[in-house]
Amino acid sequence: MPSYFETRTRIIATAAISATVAALLLRTFGVSPVAVFVVSGLALACLAAMVGEGTDQLSRRFGPGATGVLQSALGNLPEFFIGIFALRAGLLDVVRSALIGSILANTLLVLGLAFLAGGLRHGVQKFGGDQTRTMSTLLLLAVAALAIPTIASAPGGPDNGHEAEISIVVSIVLLIVFAASIPFSIRQGGPVVGAEEGQVAIERLWPIGLALGALAAAGIGAAFVSDWFVEALQPAMATLGMSQSFAGLVVVAIAGNAVENVVGIRAMLADKGDLAVSLILNSSLQVALALTPILVLASLVVGGATLTLVVSPLLVAALALATLLAAFVVVDGESTWLEGLALVGLYVIVAASVWWGAPIPA
Repeated sequence: MPSYFETRTRIIATAAISATVAALLLRTFGVSPVAVFVVSGLALACLAAMVGEGTDQLSRRFGPGATGVLQSALGNLPEFFIGIFALRAGLLDVVRSALIGSILANTLLVLGLAFLAGGLRHGVQKFGGDQTRTMSTLLLLAVAALAIPTIASAPGGPDNGHEAEISIVVSIVLLIVFAASIPFSIRQGGPVVGAEEGQVAIERLWPIGLALGALAAAGIGAAFVSDWFVEALQPAMATLGMSQSFAGLVVVAIAGNAVENVVGIRAMLADKGDLAVSLILNSSLQVALALTPILVLASLVVGGATLTLVVSPLLVAALALATLLAAFVVVDGESTWLEGLALVGLYVIVAASVWWGAPIPA
């Protein structure tokens, strides 16, 4: 590997390649689905760490907004492929739960863990208040985009029987808002270089092509590994009697967000608040404003089940409460470890609420 690769980067790259190849071999030779499930999860974590290395390099050249948009797009590739494959298999409940679970995992779990870890190391941490207020506003729009179709299509509602039509209209609106938000996000902030990096960091700066290539390769690799992970999920989880809602809301969502789990927490530990919040909340926004409506429209042509924006009242309420709590935490432009713990606490409560659902059939 090139000399400017640190020892840590060499170890991460080797582990990511080894775990991905191991997962492929286990799947090819028909080894136990539980083994494929575990090794695929390990490969996802390693690939996420590799995305973190590439993102850290880009953040030294570009602002946190541009880095967050690019990294979130690559980080959400696994969720896109998971959604397409699951829709073709008719697993509507898993897809809906996984999409909302991705937003909840980023907004509560990942953001909470980042604030908790960063707060314990650095105390009170600060980040751009204007950026977080805008992101909070867009997340509230995402809540409305699920709440209104759910209420309007309920028995006696004006859209009862027209769930697909109202979902298409709302999806188009969300995509327009998302497209308009990209230039705003990219303009946020300047290059992010920690005070401790100095001349050593500059000497180890990767060529731009290598940084982009590492991000693309790791993101695409994570997409394939996520497919193997979900393929082995049902037989592996059947032995634990886990509900489909819990599998989608928690297991699949966390696996699909492995990139943000690693990168966001690492950025906060390095006291790069603007970058961490941009990475984590941009991922939530891309799921809510782009990935979800894209899957709704794609379900009309890919075959299998048709996805709508009509979800259970529990999921709407959980998403609304999560967005409100996260907005209160970030609106002042600073965070503490206790606020992070509160976010994680709400996530655990939501996860527990779906544990006792219908189990995945063996």
